[in-house]
Amino acid sequence: RKKTWYVCCTKLQSVTMGFIIFILMNPSLVSLQSLFLFAHESGRSAAKYFINNNPKFFTKDFAEPHIPCLMPETVSLVLEEVSEEALKERITLRKVKASVDMYDQLLQAGTAVSIETTHNLLDLICLYCDREPVEGGGPQTEDTEPGEGVKKRKIRFQQSLVSPKCTWEENNNAERLFNVLPERDTRCYSALIRGMAKHGAYEKAFSMYTGLLNERLKADIHIFNALIISAPNVREKYTERWELINELLTHMKEQEVRPNLLTFNNVLQALKRCGTVAKSKSLQTLYEMKALGIGNYWNTHTHTHIVLLYKGSRRTLTTRIAREHIDVVLKWYKKLIPTHFYPNSQGLGKLLQALDAGNRLDLLPQIWQDKSHLVEELLSLMTRDKHSPEVQESFAACALDVKGVFEIVAHGPPLEWSPSSLKNITSLLLRANKTQQAWEVLQLFKSKNRIPP
Repeated sequence: RKKTWYVCCTKLQSVTMGFIIFILMNPSLVSLQSLFLFAHESGRSAAKYFINNNPKFFTKDFAEPHIPCLMPETVSLVLEEVSEEALKERITLRKVKASVDMYDQLLQAGTAVSIETTHNLLDLICLYCDREPVEGGGPQTEDTEPGEGVKKRKIRFQQSLVSPKCTWEENNNAERLFNVLPERDTRCYSALIRGMAKHGAYEKAFSMYTGLLNERLKADIHIFNALIISAPNVREKYTERWELINELLTHMKEQEVRPNLLTFNNVLQALKRCGTVAKSKSLQTLYEMKALGIGNYWNTHTHTHIVLLYKGSRRTLTTRIAREHIDVVLKWYKKLIPTHFYPNSQGLGKLLQALDAGNRLDLLPQIWQDKSHLVEELLSLMTRDKHSPEVQESFAACALDVKGVFEIVAHGPPLEWSPSSLKNITSLLLRANKTQQAWEVLQLFKSKNRIPP
């Protein structure tokens, strides 16, 4: 457990969501995940209820840009006249339909709209696919169940595992406004390509990119990031998918567009859908990322994608245990656990046997898990032979940790004391001259109705 905490502290110390990541990703805290999510959703629902029922306290918008979830749902527009300032207000408040109507009125009145405002309007329409933004959970009432939000998110997560359906409508307002623009720059193309990629119109996104190249314009980093993540959806074969991704990366180099952290994350995510090709290309991508000095490896989702691509880490460690010297096994153990995966009981059992065969029982306190048969084997190995005072001291400390695990009842049913486990813990404590603790363990024979062997 100390090792798990150490890894999480050192690798996630600069991540603001590190605590939440630790709760959700640590296998030993599975029983707390549901409780944590319900508490998280309950707090969100309570805040939403208070905001919507007390809008007078939230009349000032301090956020830049505007964050809809931090404001009451009924936000009234201040500017009603037809002007560019009124259009900017509607864009800021993410009123899609009102923004489009105001833009059309400005064009009909012959009023010129600045290119920056036009860019922002295109971004808004493409982001929400020409629809009004839908707030998660809708209007909150006192009768709303706090768990409903968790269920909806679970459904959305399951749907995200499948290729999304195309929700981009043909000739929508984004395409209409784009076609009537007198001048189309890279930013205009970027808005449409990102919107098409986000809402499932992958073929149209690549067609729009071809149009950009025909206009002899250079793409920006946002265009390439959107196309890379969309590449697996426009090709059938794994090799063709990687060839398309590689072609996009080549275009980036030719157009002198420097990749960013999201570029590599998108490449790795796309490789997850490239079958066997991913195994060789993912490490190549990671090395390229390190060579460019982009991002901190431990503070990105890149590590997660690498873990998902290399599901053979568990098999690798098991193979090393069977074939390599114990020092090599321990090197791989420290490298893979728990940063890459959490070992199962079978793997830890083989590791305990390898430590026994390699005469490295002094490392037993560092490698154990709160599983009943593993605890029995661990205590048996530590009790079998006598060791130096330093090793016996560490064994006694480990025995006290094991005793604490037997007494934990907060996260599930406690482990059952067996006569052999009580005897082994008592022997380990006596060898380290911890008489008082050994006497307390002896009392457990009576309180737990166990007969000394």
